Amino acid sequence: MSGLNDKARYYALKLLSYRGRSEKELEGKLREKGFPETVTSSTLHHLKQVGLINDRTLAEALKRQATTAKMLGQKGVRRFMVNRGIPRDIIDSMFISDEKEDIENAKRLVEKKLRIVRDYPAEKIRRRLYNLLQRKGYSYDTIKMVLKNKNLNLTTESTEDTENDKDRNLD
Repeated sequence: MSGLNDKARYYALKLLSYRGRSEKELEGKLREKGFPETVTSSTLHHLKQVGLINDRTLAEALKRQATTAKMLGQKGVRRFMVNRGIPRDIIDSMFISDEKEDIENAKRLVEKKLRIVRDYPAEKIRRRLYNLLQRKGYSYDTIKMVLKNKNLNLTTESTEDTENDKDRNLD
């Protein structure tokens, strides 16, 4: 039995050498590899005791990665962490209210995207930025505030569209 435990630990250490993993991810990988329940649980218990598995530390690193590199909003970060197997109670404790950080990330993302789409018509820019921010998990209020600061209000129409509508009504 000890040979099987050693193989499971070696496999878990190999997986951890690639990137940080949650307890749930490691448990799934070990089961997928065909290790029995008792071997899997003893391996996870050992790795926890040694300090190689810590979901809270992993959650902090994932949050930092998701907000800085991926520029995700709070909902996007939560989704990212759930997909990586972080327990919901840890995720909830990580997000007290980072609205200010959320707005700053959204502004940086809009600035980056504006360099690419600046030659497009205003309505197309507005639509693309709104959809991008929404896909990244930003709230409607954050999106509205950021686009308003960039003079890309969600509710206003472009002047060309209003003039064209007036011309159509005169005919």
